[in-house]
Amino acid sequence: QGYIPHVRSRKDESNENQKHPDAKPRRWVVEVTHSWFNRFRKILTRFEKTLQSHYALLCFAAAVICWRKVISR
Repeated sequence: QGYIPHVRSRKDESNENQKHPDAKPRRWVVEVTHSWFNRFRKILTRFEKTLQSHYALLCFAAAVICWRKVISR
């Protein structure tokens, strides 16, 4: 697919943070997103039998997360 991973070790990130305190590590964006999805217990444990209904719940959860981000600003 041509993707290039940009994940560094936490030690490298902490050293970089001391040099450039304004820079944000990219890993945290993914970790925060996973924790937001984990708040939806219906998605956390999959009980849906069909792929379509599980996908619909994922889309709904993503829409709720986006809605909450828009409202909080």
